[in-house]
Amino acid sequence: MAINEDIENRETRERGVREQLLVPQEKDQAGQDEGTDKGHPWMVYFSTFVAVCGSYEFGTCAGYSSPTQDAIVEELSLSTAEYSVFGSILTFGAMIGAITGGPIADFVGRKWTMRMASAFCVAGWLAIYFAEGALALDIGRLATGYGMGVFSYVVPIFIAEITPKNLRGALTAVNQLMICAGVSISFIIGIILSWRVLALIGLIPCAVLLFGLLFIPESPRWLAKRGRQKEFEAALQKLRGNTDISEEAAEIQEYIETLQRLPKASVLDLFQRRYLSSVIIGVGLMVVQQFGGINGVCFYTSNIFEEAGFSSSVGTITYAILQVIVTAIGAALVDRAGRKPLLLISGTGLVLGCIVTALSFFLKVHDLAADAVPILAVTGILLYIAAFSAGMGAVPWVVMSEIFPINIKGVAGGFATLVNWFGAWAVSYTFNYLMSWSSYGTFLLYAGINAAGMVFVITVVPETKGRSLEQIQAAINRE
Repeated sequence: MAINEDIENRETRERGVREQLLVPQEKDQAGQDEGTDKGHPWMVYFSTFVAVCGSYEFGTCAGYSSPTQDAIVEELSLSTAEYSVFGSILTFGAMIGAITGGPIADFVGRKWTMRMASAFCVAGWLAIYFAEGALALDIGRLATGYGMGVFSYVVPIFIAEITPKNLRGALTAVNQLMICAGVSISFIIGIILSWRVLALIGLIPCAVLLFGLLFIPESPRWLAKRGRQKEFEAALQKLRGNTDISEEAAEIQEYIETLQRLPKASVLDLFQRRYLSSVIIGVGLMVVQQFGGINGVCFYTSNIFEEAGFSSSVGTITYAILQVIVTAIGAALVDRAGRKPLLLISGTGLVLGCIVTALSFFLKVHDLAADAVPILAVTGILLYIAAFSAGMGAVPWVVMSEIFPINIKGVAGGFATLVNWFGAWAVSYTFNYLMSWSSYGTFLLYAGINAAGMVFVITVVPETKGRSLEQIQAAINRE
């Protein structure tokens, strides 16, 4: 009986703290915006630039295999099966990175985790550059995949933890923009450069990141969690510039103290009632993002255009350029329009893009309106990728970086990232089988999944625009 009363009293105290965090929201918003204007936090922008070099590295890893396939197969005399392993093993490395990246980031900090990911990528690129056979290629690809998986978790988390709430959405969305830029630029320069030189090009983002990390502060929230009070205040002051940080520091510290009363989280703890809402939101968005078909479309864009009778090179280059432009627009709007509106607009475009593409394949299969098939296919695919880039590509990572309490952020973020990479593998692996079953049926299936994703966003996902991370946690826990 005494134990039950103690638990109830503890939960009452926690709810009290959470309610207090919600009360000063308008004041905090005004104070934060005012402080941001006075402080000119150039360090926030510089730190974000350094971190998203990891995102760009992610893109170079993902975009490497497409333009280099023919040259690698010819020079090293690889079979189709051997090159397929080289291409797909990247995803398995990323899954391992997703599993281990969160706990490592919680233990050694965000900056050292980015250093570690860079080291794996450097080792992987060098193994690929010096490769004389399939084994070295696969080892190098696995290492770069591991670095990708770690970057995919730690970069958006780091950015979300260092930025003021009025900039957080846009700066976190830059993560996805740089991934798209890395993929697109790798594809374009890979047409010109040899595959070994392209591997060396992959070292450049790592070098910039490792050098830049010498000059930026560690995440203040991670420092606060570790009890390093002086470093926490110094890091926050460095990020905010010439402005009063006392109110923000007190809010962060108060929330950290509340979380420290809770036991250390494990994977099983994610399914406790107090965390379940955050986990459903974060993991659910990753499921919607991946199972809507993006990696099938992305990995096999050339084949889709060829099957529809359109120039694969023209279509793929247009695809790459459009992806970067629309992602940049989405990043600029995420803090103005909000997370949910962008997700719903994106979902609508994804459904329409899938339906138009399905219609093109339906007409082709039944030998109807042959002249319209290529136009419909290109229109559908470009609409699909534009819609994905506008919201569904970046916003789930933004929300994931915001939604988890800091005491479970490592475990929960790693789990959500693992689900994301599993979805990437599952969709890319099944895409050709589904297309063999029914080309138009495949895209109708993706349309249905994206429509279901819109329902999920409407009914489950909260709007996080304009709230501090602590206020977001408090609001979710009150629901």
